[in-house]
Amino acid sequence: MSKEIIVRVFDVVGGPLCVSADDGQAVHDKIVPLLREDSKVALSFGNVETLISAFLNAAIGQLYGEFPEDKIRALLSVRDMSQEDLALLKRVVDNAKVYFLNRKQFDQAWKEEVGDEE
Repeated sequence: MSKEIIVRVFDVVGGPLCVSADDGQAVHDKIVPLLREDSKVALSFGNVETLISAFLNAAIGQLYGEFPEDKIRALLSVRDMSQEDLALLKRVVDNAKVYFLNRKQFDQAWKEEVGDEE
């Protein structure tokens, strides 16, 4: 059994504010190769003071478009999160699962809403 790799979000982001999608992308880019190698990854949110959904969408939500849900559940865990942040993460994950299950329909609806022509 492989040893769990701890990824400290504070260190990847370089501070306590997890508010940018770009910073979330940096976390995502750090964990994806580990998940591809079937390594167990624990995301530590220790010392993180502010966390928003845009960050979590980029860091974790998009994983549901890249990996099967059962693989994410088996390999990825989070720690050092407040109950409020865990609730936010649950909403992000639930929304990501719905989006990636119906991606074409959501993308088409968005294009129609903003008037984007292909």
